[in-house]
Amino acid sequence: MGELGRKLGLDELSGASSGIIKAILAEFIGNLLLNLFGCGACVNIAQGSTAAPDIVLIALAFGLSVFAIVSAIGHVSGGHVNPAVTVGLASAGRVKPVRAVLYIIAQCAGAAAGSGLLKAFTPDRAAGSLGVTGLGTDVTPLQGFGIEFFLGFVLIFVVCGVCDPNKPDSKATAPLAIGLTVTLGHLLAVDYTGSAMNPARSFGSAIVANVWNDHWVYWAGPVAGGVAAALLYVHGFSAPPADNITPPRYRPVAGDDKELKRLDGKGEDMA
Repeated sequence: MGELGRKLGLDELSGASSGIIKAILAEFIGNLLLNLFGCGACVNIAQGSTAAPDIVLIALAFGLSVFAIVSAIGHVSGGHVNPAVTVGLASAGRVKPVRAVLYIIAQCAGAAAGSGLLKAFTPDRAAGSLGVTGLGTDVTPLQGFGIEFFLGFVLIFVVCGVCDPNKPDSKATAPLAIGLTVTLGHLLAVDYTGSAMNPARSFGSAIVANVWNDHWVYWAGPVAGGVAAALLYVHGFSAPPADNITPPRYRPVAGDDKELKRLDGKGEDMA
């Protein structure tokens, strides 16, 4: 296989040890669960489809879903569960193009499957739009793009920070940090754009409900924000390698003769 093939990631498709199939399946299941549980919080069974959305409930549902999913599959696929994350990391050289394309296909298919299951499980009287993302009252597409840009930006900026290979101490808290960032974004943006943060999440809802109004906003915004955040972090804020960090200098515990004598019990207490 030539150099071009290795750069594109074609080498990852050969050999059973690559784990690419497991990773693709993990991304599929991750997005299925995200749309099932996250968008499920947008449905109000008790009050029907005309009930006002509970923003805190929706924010917590999506944040906790991402926390649980990344905790479960992070070691398999990296726990992207979002085309904006995948494209952002690919732009920074952290993911090869072929893997990125396969991830995005799996993410969109999983989101569609999750929204399909949600539709099957929900009574027609309460289904409404099944969590389809849409612009809020008087919010223009350009304003929606700006909101989604910064939703993608903050998410991928945090992802890069907690997954920095030179910061192994942050690995354990990465799923929680990412989940809380998703919660943060929803608390801000549900009334603006429905707070997608995730093109696949919007795609899954749109394809099941067949509602495509301003759908480009939910791809262009998070993806552009994700690329900007990944490039900014990698080229401006990456932690230095451990071997480049100068070890701290410590003052000797016993730095003079008087202190040595005191510690040995041979001299007077000089304090």
